[in-house]
Amino acid sequence: MNIFVLSTGRCGSTTFVKACNHITNYTAAHESRGGFLGDMRFAFGENHIESDNRLSWVLGRLDRAYGDRALYVHLRRDDKRTAASFANRYNRGILRAYRTKILMALPESAETMDVCLDYCDTVNSNIALFIRDKTRKMDFSMENGRDDFRRFWELIGAQGNLEAALAEWDVPHNPSRELNWIQKVLIRMGVRA
Repeated sequence: MNIFVLSTGRCGSTTFVKACNHITNYTAAHESRGGFLGDMRFAFGENHIESDNRLSWVLGRLDRAYGDRALYVHLRRDDKRTAASFANRYNRGILRAYRTKILMALPESAETMDVCLDYCDTVNSNIALFIRDKTRKMDFSMENGRDDFRRFWELIGAQGNLEAALAEWDVPHNPSRELNWIQKVLIRMGVRA
């Protein structure tokens, strides 16, 4: 069975895969096929766990490739904490694409946190709609990572080192660096680098 961890990003998606790397009867990767086009984008091996926040933008194609044959995990973190992490990366990555390409006419005066919260709402709504009619799905909270991962482990019949997997939830993986005070002032003033 294939498993897809769908999320906004900045919510534990890297940690999820680090924990899954302690599972011996599944492979696991983070954003492993993002550079492929067409059917190759979705050519994951059997018994593979894939965590990729960009899948939320290609859900129709994911459905065509896997439909109701996969397990879909909706990984979430408190929206304000997720948005704050994205604010630290406002001028790069998916947030930059969202605010400059998806929201084409976004005024320069838009508040950074408002844009980041809007992104979180958009992606989480897309995922919720996608999994609404799926028979194999799981809601997963970053704030409840250890307990939810234990449930996930049991749900998929995972084999391996559960204790080592749970310990990954105590380690910050891929953390955003804290903005310095000058960057915070510039963001409040609406100055974008």
